[in-house]
Amino acid sequence: MQMLGQVAALGTAFCWTVTSLSFEAAGKRVGSMQVNLIRLVFAFLMFTVYGAVVHGRALPLDAGPHVWTWLLLSGLVGFVIGDLFLFQAFVDVGARTAMLVYSSVPPMTALLGWIVLGERLTAVQLLAMALTVAGIMTVTTARVPEDAIVRPHRFRGIWFAVVGALGQAGGLVLSRYGAPTYDAFGATQIRTLAGIAGFVVLFAVTRRWRRVVDALRDRRAQVHIARGAFFGPFLGVSLGLIAAQRAGTGIAATIIATVPVLLIPVSIVLFHERVTLREVAGAILAVGGVALLFLA
Repeated sequence: MQMLGQVAALGTAFCWTVTSLSFEAAGKRVGSMQVNLIRLVFAFLMFTVYGAVVHGRALPLDAGPHVWTWLLLSGLVGFVIGDLFLFQAFVDVGARTAMLVYSSVPPMTALLGWIVLGERLTAVQLLAMALTVAGIMTVTTARVPEDAIVRPHRFRGIWFAVVGALGQAGGLVLSRYGAPTYDAFGATQIRTLAGIAGFVVLFAVTRRWRRVVDALRDRRAQVHIARGAFFGPFLGVSLGLIAAQRAGTGIAATIIATVPVLLIPVSIVLFHERVTLREVAGAILAVGGVALLFLA
């Protein structure tokens, strides 16, 4: 049972690798805020088709009030608050510093899982998590060219990254609490619905609908967003919930957080980037930690 959850977490990490590249490409064309809303709408349509074909219903109406309540809250915390603050942190302090802070998601998730769900980790699992997080931190700090620039909102950006990390950790724990055994795809559809509602309110308050219309006219951006929506909110988040249900939130979050490590071979093959020895060492350390989690 736990092995299946760990495999699902590894699948989530691979999905996040694809979706991060897709959303980066789309965000450069139409802006990250627009991408956030459109990706959730695309994902919700995918869930609707999936539910109609697999379960014979477009919406997970068989879920009880407890499931709906906590999953809606999870969607607001994870999809809206977490992503909103993290994307702003990218602007304020740069991706490297933001991802360094973001590597605190696994221990945050493990702590919240212990407080809310009563999940406990063995000494070996804690050691494996520490090795993995150390490897991730080594990779994300291997080169910091964009962070060498003096940024006027650096302090704010670091705190925004902390809030973003807490939002992601809280979203995963709340989804695990709200749907400990419920179908992961149906549960993620409910979370996606909450995310859409949150961003609709945000766009209404900030009066940014014109930018959404302009973004929808960019066909190339829509291809990137559709691909990212499939591997992100639809498949990746659903696999992440399966991982949390089967392996526990702390272990799931640790394996999922290895995305910066998985991006290394992609950078070499697709972008012909040179990899430093520090990045290689960090990758080996992170992979060793994940391997230890599987063995534990």
